[in-house]
Amino acid sequence: MPIPEDVTGDEIDKDVRQELQSLPKGLAEDVAKNLVMVARLIDEDPEGAYGYSKVALRLASRVAAVREAAGFAAYANQKYSEALAEFRAARRMTGNIDLWPVMADCERGLGRPEKALDMAGAPEVHKLDKAGQVEMRLVAAGARRDMEQLDAAIVTLQSPELASNSVQPWTARLRYAYADALLAAGREGEAREWFAKAVEADKDGSTDASDRLAELDGVEFVDAFDENESDGESDGDNEGVDDVEPLDEPASVGDAAQSTDADESSDVDESSDVDAEAEAADVSGDKEDDKD
Repeated sequence: MPIPEDVTGDEIDKDVRQELQSLPKGLAEDVAKNLVMVARLIDEDPEGAYGYSKVALRLASRVAAVREAAGFAAYANQKYSEALAEFRAARRMTGNIDLWPVMADCERGLGRPEKALDMAGAPEVHKLDKAGQVEMRLVAAGARRDMEQLDAAIVTLQSPELASNSVQPWTARLRYAYADALLAAGREGEAREWFAKAVEADKDGSTDASDRLAELDGVEFVDAFDENESDGESDGDNEGVDDVEPLDEPASVGDAAQSTDADESSDVDESSDVDAEAEAADVSGDKEDDKD
């Protein structure tokens, strides 16, 4: 795939560049440029990023950074089996545990939420930093929702990080996931409160919390351009028409109803707590059903 002329290998992370030093200079530069393109395109053009990742993989499959980049490109294109294989390869090469949450999410993508929950309770979670532990909690909650265990998903997300007023990089996503789970469980009032809190924390627009909040408040968005265009067309249609007789009865237009579609998104002292708390919520739900 052609690489734009403005792309240089200097844009690559210094740790990755150091890893590429094991390659011949010219090859290292080519690989670096392809990795830069993966990083540039992965959000806006996942397919393009995937294409560049395959080139880098063909050139340097024994470099851990290349395997990791290929994994994220495959993940962005919902190629979960391929992504999981690349993440596992990168982890074998480096021993790095940071990829554990995204590997668990790949298991969800492959329709194996139980496996994702097993990973949420594994010893590896203890080695994750705070951001990784929060990410693991989000994945575990998503797995619970995959299994239609909404109450357990809600319990899984309840944590000191969720209750904290401190805004961290993960705060908006954690609050959003909690609000979304509450809404799916029919707890609309609480959901609205947490969508509002997600908006407060979402400074860079990483979620659509503001739109979800507006929907709950019954706000309907109208495209101003389309509205003006329609008005112009109506005016044009009426030009030259004189003394138009009114209809006997005016037509009535019903208000359009809006629907919402719920979607998924502390210190974790013990990784098994994520699973144990959720299991407790599950068992409690089962007992209530038995009483009924």
